[in-house]
Order: sequence, then C-alpha cells, then structure tokens
Amino acid sequence: MSNEAPASNFIRHIIESDLASGKRSEVVTRFPPEPNGYLHIGHVKAININFGLAQDFQGNCNLRMDDTNPEKEEDEYVQAIQDDVKWLGFAWQGQTRFASDYFQQLYDYAEELIRAGKAFVCELTPEQMREYRGDFVKPGKDSPYRNRSVEENLDLFRRMKAGEFPDGSRTLRLKIDMGSPNLNLRDPVIYRIKRAHHHRTGDDWCIYPMYDYTHCISDALEGITHSLCSLEFEDHRPLYDWVLDNITIPAHPQQIEFSRLELLYTITSKRKLMQLVREGLVGGWDDPRMTTVSGMRRRGYSPEGLRLFANRVGVSKSENVVDFSVLEGAVREALEEASPRIMAVLDPLKVTLTNYEEGRTGSRSAPFHPHHPEFGEREVPIGPTLWIERDDFAEVPPKGWQRLTPGGEVRLRYSYVIKCDEVVKDADGKVIELKCSIDPDTLGQNPVGRKVKGVIHWLSQAHAVPAEVRLYDRLFTVPRPDAVRGDDGEYLDFKQFLNPDSLTTVTAYVEPVARELPAEARYQFERLGYFVTDRHDHRPGERLVFNRTVTLKDSWAKEQA
Repeated sequence: MSNEAPASNFIRHIIESDLASGKRSEVVTRFPPEPNGYLHIGHVKAININFGLAQDFQGNCNLRMDDTNPEKEEDEYVQAIQDDVKWLGFAWQGQTRFASDYFQQLYDYAEELIRAGKAFVCELTPEQMREYRGDFVKPGKDSPYRNRSVEENLDLFRRMKAGEFPDGSRTLRLKIDMGSPNLNLRDPVIYRIKRAHHHRTGDDWCIYPMYDYTHCISDALEGITHSLCSLEFEDHRPLYDWVLDNITIPAHPQQIEFSRLELLYTITSKRKLMQLVREGLVGGWDDPRMTTVSGMRRRGYSPEGLRLFANRVGVSKSENVVDFSVLEGAVREALEEASPRIMAVLDPLKVTLTNYEEGRTGSRSAPFHPHHPEFGEREVPIGPTLWIERDDFAEVPPKGWQRLTPGGEVRLRYSYVIKCDEVVKDADGKVIELKCSIDPDTLGQNPVGRKVKGVIHWLSQAHAVPAEVRLYDRLFTVPRPDAVRGDDGEYLDFKQFLNPDSLTTVTAYVEPVARELPAEARYQFERLGYFVTDRHDHRPGERLVFNRTVTLKDSWAKEQA
C-alpha cells in the first residue's frame, strides 16, 4: 500500500498558525454524527479529517452522538457508528459522548438567554413562522410575541419543560435580527416541544434543543478547539458564534467548513439509503452494494484502502465530485500488497488431460504472494480432469489472443504447457469439454524450440472446493442518480436508476486451501480480482461464500467507453 503523507490543506494551515501564534495550545476535534442511520462514504472523509488532524498534531478527537431528534435515533445506530469508527482504525478520547449528556446545561443556558432578554417563547405556528421569516428578497418581521417580558418568558419556558403545552404549540427563539440577510439569524428556534421517547433519557424531557444551538455549546463544553464541518454549515457559523458570544461559557471553538464528498454512481443521503433498506431493494445497511462503512467492509474494502481514498480526495472548499473509480483504485492499491493469491474458476469449462499419468504427472507449490515470501506457499495439486475459465478458450480467437484455441498451446499457472487437441460439444453446439495433452518437459521450465505466451488459471476437478461467489457491481447506472430531472424539470425517482446487474451469484470452484478460511479473509483470485469471505454467511469447512471486492482493472470505464 502507498505510504502517502497527508497532503497540506487550508485547515492544516489554520491549525499550524493557531499553535504557532499561541491562540491554541492544543488541538481537540470531534466527530458528531446523528445516530439515525449507518455511516457512509461521506462520513469516512469527515472521520479521516477530524481524527487524522487530531493524531497529526498529537491532540484528541471526541466521538459525540448528536441525539437531539429522538424520533429517528436508535441504539442500533449508536453501536454501528462506534464499530465503524474503530474498524476504520481510529480511537476517540474517553467515552463516547452524547448531546443528551448536556440537556440540563443546554436548558440552563436557554434560561440565561431569556434572563438577558435574548430569547423569547413564541406561539406562531410553523406556517406563520415561515411567513414572518421572509426570504432572500423579503426581510422578515418580528413575531408578535417577541417583546414579552423576561418573567413571562421564563414562566412559559418552564411550563413548556413541565409538559403543560401540546407538541408544536410553542417554541423558544433567539432574539437576533429579523432583517438579517442571513436567514439563520432571523430569530431562530432553539427549543421545540416534542413528546418522544429518547433512547438515553427516556421520557425525562418533552422539549428538545435544536442542532445549531446544541452543537456549538456541546463543542465549547468539551473544549473543542477546531469544529470541522461540511460546507453547508458555512451560513450557520454566525449563529454558532452568536450563541457562544451571548452566554457565560469559557471556551469558544472555531468552526471551519470544508466541502462535502460527492461520489458518483452512489448516494449519501441517509434518508434515501434508509428508503433502499426499508423497501427491501438492498439486503440491509451492510449490503455490499451500499457505500455505508458496514457495506464496504462486508464487500471487502479495507480500512487502509478507505483511508487512502479519503487522503486522496483531499480537503478544500471547492466542489468535491469524485468518480467511483477513484475509490476502487485506492481499495485496489491497498489490497495489492496485503492480499495473498489463490486460484478460482468462476465459469468452469472441463478439460481432460489425455496423457495424465498418476504418480508421474507432478504438482508444484506456489507462493501466496510474488513479493512477500513471508506469506508462505501452498501445494497446487493437479489431476486428470481440470476446470478452466470458459472465456479462456475461443474456437475463433480474436487478434492478439494468447489463451487456449483448437490446436493451440497455453501454460497452466504454476504447472505444465498444455495443447488443445479436441473440442467436445453438446447437441446444441455448446462447448462442454476440451481434450488436451500435457508437454511433460514443461513443469517449471519453458518448452524447447517454441514460445508459449499465454498463461491461464485452473483447478484440479478432484481437489477443487465449491463456493458461492457473489459478483458485485455499482448500485446505480448513472453518475448522479438523485439529481436526474425529467422533461417537466422535476427530479426523477432515484430508484429507477438501480443497476439490475449489481449482483450476480455463481457457483464457482476455489483451491482446497480456501476451505478453512475465516470470515473476512481478503484474497486475490488470480486474474479475476479481489475477493473476501463474507462477514456473516461464510462458514469455514461448511459453506464458502466469497464477495467480489473489486476487479483487477477498472472494467467499468471500458464498458462505458
């Protein structure tokens, strides 16, 4: 795998400047996902930035769940997020933190804002609030409840907390500026009434803080120095700063925004990923076609490959649109040096060796990796009947063909040169068997007086082990499945672009050494690609299940050309 050093970027420059000037004495970052779904490839970039920068500057990174929306959050997602971050190779400072850890402090700061005349209880309906808010052209106008007294606001807010009012009937809003060109500063809501069971606090609260209010205070309470987030929060930064400037909290983190990742041929909307799962269009959050972290893990992507990808896509404020081939290339590069090799046949064609002699026709051992002798070797047994890949034979070969043809020769990988002497077909004209002869003088050496260029993989039928092999491809057929407009200008349903060929399952054969492989064993099938034993379905010695992680080359680009 490449040992590429992290590239310099504008966030790194800011941190270096802050440390050099004495503005900051340490670096503390955080990764704050909402536990309402599984992490995906976009989160990998954010994780790599937050944890990676903390590591590089000998600092710390907190893992904090943004659990302020109890209707959508579950402990299953909390556990999955923790597992994914650990699997990616990162560790957070202390225990996992939760925004709900700070519910009482958040409430106390809200009362402080009310006492300072900077927050008020509003009774506008959501529809009225949108009307009063205005838009980018029309300024907002003050709520009729904006000038309530401090005493009345405190009383109402405490009664909201006590559960005296119906859901949605009242909110607590900041008193900032209804004429601001930044709509986020037009008296934003910071609390709403919502009777929903919380996965950690149960029914203790019936009012919940909003994200913009919660996030900045949580950062400050944890001593975060650099609050790194995606670019859609750039317009929220003035509100982040306003809240911290108007309460008595000692720390003031710096929010810095970077562009989010858009990976072509996939989606990163948790809502749409949830839709695929709930409608049964995929096998779950960890379906290997999903670019969730758990899905990519099950497909065989390695943590090293995903971190390499995240480093390569970089950190900037400019649009970060990346082709799927870049992800596959990083995964492939990481697996190249780390994966042992074995042979497998996915579409078997029978070969009978007519001059095979038991006891005289020899086998050889073969290394598991050509550049890593420490990986060891295994015996590659031969027998009178072989399996070869069907597409390694052509009756009428194209120009430049270097595999098997009638009357032609080819070398069996780690074994003899064989010659195709006869082609056997069924009643429909389909080739069902090749009868071939071995050149007995070519085990471990070249034939005398002629060149044989082609080398193919193969298996002895008597020794081969059957396996279920799942051939995965891209889940979508278009680069931006959730951004395609119809003739009427409206967005089309992204699900209509699902790739019907994203999964093909075949019964294949593998070397006998594969029989006892544990789950999540990553191997290269020579000439075919990288494969992994399935995390859940594979059972050593009983049921062999391999998932194709990635091909050896970018075959998709060739198909699309």
